[in-house]
Amino acid sequence: MVKKFKRTIIQCLSSVLMNANITGFWKGKIYTGRSKNLCLPILNCYSCPGALGACPIGSLQVSAGCSTYGISFYVIGFLALMGVLFGRLLCGFLCPFGFIQDLLHKVPFPKLKIPQKLDRIMRLGKYLVLAFLVLLLPLLVADSYGSTIPYFCKYLCSVGTLEGGIPLVSMNKPLQATIGWLFSWKIFVLGIVFLSSMIIYRPFCKYLCPLGAFYALFNRFSFYRYYIDWNKCTNCGVCSKICPMNVVPVKSPNHAECIRCGLCKNKCTQNAIQVEKITGIHFKEENHEKNIQK
Repeated sequence: MVKKFKRTIIQCLSSVLMNANITGFWKGKIYTGRSKNLCLPILNCYSCPGALGACPIGSLQVSAGCSTYGISFYVIGFLALMGVLFGRLLCGFLCPFGFIQDLLHKVPFPKLKIPQKLDRIMRLGKYLVLAFLVLLLPLLVADSYGSTIPYFCKYLCSVGTLEGGIPLVSMNKPLQATIGWLFSWKIFVLGIVFLSSMIIYRPFCKYLCPLGAFYALFNRFSFYRYYIDWNKCTNCGVCSKICPMNVVPVKSPNHAECIRCGLCKNKCTQNAIQVEKITGIHFKEENHEKNIQK
């Protein structure tokens, strides 16, 4: 319980620090200081009045749609570095929208477990969002002036609606007069995400988040990894039952869907789930099935 509380504190501090321009919320203005030139390692809307940095997915779309600069290798390089170092640990500990979903899931509401086969298919959604809405469409679809639309931000990003759209519209009467179908659509999508978060653990992270999809590609190779100490593991199954992301740690402790929340590690009575040391490799994933059968 103590370790889980510590993670909550880290999530809370991360959300506050990355959106520390408090005056922006009652002034209804976006912070435009120098720090906005730097990308954050997590999904956090550039248009949030409190945001001190830029959203990497938004930055990637803007650069991809710009005929002058093309796709930003700085953003890709930065995200790749974060992926190599931490994998989806960033999703589990630093992402404000992930934190909001965690809180919503605590609401006493009937929980839904999606069938495994359907869940696997639905999880491909975030990779499709990354490939098409974030990369391909901004790169390939441009107007006569060489500019394009940040499709993910404009049509699907619930983070932008919550952090940027709602605060700015509520504080600016001129913007309220321009509200149309698009804002209504984004509010509808946000409502669906909020409602489903009460029923399903982190649905946006599982099925829609392109940044989660990007970091998932590095989970097996990141410096921050899990390993199973087979001298301690009894194959009791507690870790797989408790995992909110529906991962089976004893089969794949570094599964692409693992957000490193640490719940399996904390609940293991034998202390068999450990953090991988960068200097040594304690296991080979291809031997997991053999070890499980023992």
